[in-house]
Amino acid sequence: MSELTAGKKRFVKHTLSEESPTMLIGKGGVSEEVLKEVAKQLEKRKMVKVKLLGTALKGGETKQIATRIAEKTEASLVDVRGHTFMLYKRRKK
Repeated sequence: MSELTAGKKRFVKHTLSEESPTMLIGKGGVSEEVLKEVAKQLEKRKMVKVKLLGTALKGGETKQIATRIAEKTEASLVDVRGHTFMLYKRRKK
């Protein structure tokens, strides 16, 4: 996916900063169902905020998991804070 402009990143961070995560990923980890749900939310809202619970990490880091989800959903990783990350995907015209 193409890199986001600084302005678009700021917009997404500002928009999602006060929101609760729209998705929680637990001990099941990143399954096909989770990827489908992330893709569905991105299609509907263009941006999604995801929180990884401690049980989902299994030795991995939040940034690695977030990067993998972004690649598989063809989204841009906007920000990672603690165990929470934000994704943005431009709608197809």
